[in-house]
Formats: sequence, structure tokens, C-alpha cells
Amino acid sequence: MIYSTEVQHMCPVAKGAYHGPAPIPQEGKWTQVKEIGDISGFTHGVGWCAPQQGACKLTLNVKNGIIEEALVETLGCSGMTHSAAMASEILIGKTLLEALNTDLVCDAINTAMRELFLQIVYGRTQSAFSEDGLAVGASLEDLGKGLRSQVGTMFATKEKGPRYLEMAEGYCTRMALNANDEVIGYEFIHLGKMMDFIKKGMDANEAMEKAKGHYGQWDAAAKYIDPRHE
Repeated sequence: MIYSTEVQHMCPVAKGAYHGPAPIPQEGKWTQVKEIGDISGFTHGVGWCAPQQGACKLTLNVKNGIIEEALVETLGCSGMTHSAAMASEILIGKTLLEALNTDLVCDAINTAMRELFLQIVYGRTQSAFSEDGLAVGASLEDLGKGLRSQVGTMFATKEKGPRYLEMAEGYCTRMALNANDEVIGYEFIHLGKMMDFIKKGMDANEAMEKAKGHYGQWDAAAKYIDPRHE
């Protein structure tokens, strides 16, 4: 340790009481965090790249400073999917500090990691008041049956109005319109369920029909349109 001349000539003054850092809520306990190994928590965060062409939703489950579980969901950029694949391998087993200082390939994922770090180290996690936190694997519950991300994709023009392309329920195949051409419902295919049926040996057309569903006033529609072709 090198001290400047000014500091060397100062007289010492005793430091008062030291109470440590303020405790933060972690997995049902109040913890005075002093080292990375003291950190635990389950939380989500969203990141974006510089041109804001794509976004990443990152979910981490940290136990004793180590990332035990990661869910990487990306949107809007084809290259991000490959980056997500690499990030899923990179993140697991790293300490929270290592992950923060590791290139996660895509800047949107890097930004998401930064946002999660802030939440976790300040005790703002989803599991802050859950005794012993959440089990490893908890992030899969966000995906539901078929293990697919909850995605919404809508397109609209002033001239022709909205087109529902994808809802949380699945891939939109038809929109239901009333007599005034207003949207009153939609038909969807739950792709996760459909693929599960096909993997079990069901014919693809039968699987598609079985995985279909409707939302809204479907039966009261004056007409139905294909949002991709009409």
C-alpha cells in the first residue's frame, strides 16, 4: 500500500463502531452480505443491445454465490438465439461476479446480466421472502406445458388494422371478426402440445387439430380471416 506524503504526515484518529453492511432479504432471511458467497436468490431481468434490435429476458437461480440455473430467452434478432445457446453453457457454475465480468456473446444478454446483478446484490429478488428460496428448475414453470417462451407478436397498419400472429397460448391461425370487422376472438395452435402429440406418433394433421383452441367470442363471429394471408 502506497500513501501520499500528505497522508503519511497526518495523525491517526480512531475509527468508531462498525456495524457491517445493511442486511438484505435473501430466501427468507436477513443477511449481511460481505462476500459473493453470501449471495443467494432467484430473479429475472431484461437486457437490450445498443441498436435495440433485440432483447433478452434472463432468469437466474443463485445459491451461495454460484449460478445453479439459467433460463435465457431472446427476441427480435436471429443471432441472439445462438448467443443464448452459448450463454446457457457459460453461465452455469460461475460465481455471480464471474458472470458479470464474462462476455455472454450478445450485448442484450450482457445487459440483462447487469440488471440481474443489481437486483440480486440489493436483495430485490423474487425469492427474497421465500424460505430456502426456489428449487433449481423453478424457471421452467414460466414456460408452461411444452416448455416454450410466452411470446406475443402483433402487426398492424393504419390502412388494414391489426393482425394477431402469436399469443401466449400459441401460433395464431385465424382471427374472428364481428359484423363491423372488429376483432372479437382468435384461434391458436399450442405448438408445444402439438409437437408432444407428434413425438408420441400421432399424425401431424390430427395433432394440429387436437392442439387448436379458441379465445373470445369465437362462435359469434361474422367471419374469420387468416392473419398472415388476408
